[in-house]
Amino acid sequence: MADHLIRATAADGGIRAVGVITTKAVQEARDRHKLSYVATAALGRAMSSGLLLVSNMKKEGSRVNIKIKGNGPLGGLLVDARLDGTVRGYVSNPFVELPPNEKGKLDVGGAVGKEGYLYVVRDMGYGYPYSSTVELISGEVGEDIAHYLGTSEQTPSALLVGVFVGKQGVTASGGILLQVLPKAAEDPQLVETLESRVSQLTGFTPLLRQGKTLPDIFTDLLGDFGLNIFPEIQMVRFDCGCSFDRVLGALKMLGTDELADMIEKDGGAEATCQFCGEVYHANVDHLHDLIEDLKTGNG
Repeated sequence: MADHLIRATAADGGIRAVGVITTKAVQEARDRHKLSYVATAALGRAMSSGLLLVSNMKKEGSRVNIKIKGNGPLGGLLVDARLDGTVRGYVSNPFVELPPNEKGKLDVGGAVGKEGYLYVVRDMGYGYPYSSTVELISGEVGEDIAHYLGTSEQTPSALLVGVFVGKQGVTASGGILLQVLPKAAEDPQLVETLESRVSQLTGFTPLLRQGKTLPDIFTDLLGDFGLNIFPEIQMVRFDCGCSFDRVLGALKMLGTDELADMIEKDGGAEATCQFCGEVYHANVDHLHDLIEDLKTGNG
C-alpha cells in the first residue's frame, strides 16, 4: 500500500478527521539515518504527526516543524512536514536502543524522556510563522502532540500514531487525528462518545496489521456520526529539498579566508544533510570558484 493521506468530516462538519499511512516514508528515514528500533518509532510517530498537523492548512507552501527535546538518551528530534505531502526528519542519537517498556513495547517515552519541551512551528506560507512551546507529558510523541493541541490551540483532539518495526523493517506506520470543532464542542455527549471510542483502541498499527484501511478505521469510529470521507487521496513521501547548489551557497557564507583554509588543509569540503543523510563533496575547484565569486562581488 502506497503512503497516503485522506480527510473526512462527521457530525455535520463538527468533527474533522485526517488519517495517514507513512510506512514507506518511515522506512526510508530508517535506512537513511541507520535508525535503531526505538529511534525509528520515535521519528516515525513525529513524521506522521507532522503530516496530520499540516493537513488542515490551506496555502500552498505551508509547513509544520515539530521539535522535541527531552531528557532521554535520544537527545531530541526534528521533523519538517509540508502541505504537499512531503516529510523529512532526523534524531540526535540514531543508534540509541532501550529494552521494551512494561507493556512489552518499544520504549519511546524512555528514549525521548518524560521531561523536556515540544516546539511546534506553523508556517502558513505568508507572514511570520506561528510558534508554540509546551512541556512534555510522557515523551511518547503522540500524547505530547495531543496535549499541545488541547492547550495551545484549544481544540479538543484525539491523536493516535504508531510505528511497527521488526526484523523485516517498518511494516506499518501512520496515524489518525480527530478534532472536535467549536460548532460541535458544546455537545458533551458527542465528545464523550468520541473519547470513549478512541480510548478503547489499543493502538494504530494493530489496526493496519489486521488489514484495516483508513476508511475502515474512520467508519468504525465515526460511521454513525454522518461520516463524509473526501474522495481526494494525497500521496505522501519522504523528501528533502537539499542539493549541491545549496551546499555551495552555505559554504560561500563562510568567507574567503575559511574557504582558503579548507583548500590548504583539507583539499576540499564535505557536508552531510542532517535531514536525509545525503553527503555532498566540494572539491578544490568548487572552492576556488566560490572564492572568485566572493572577490568579484557575485556572492
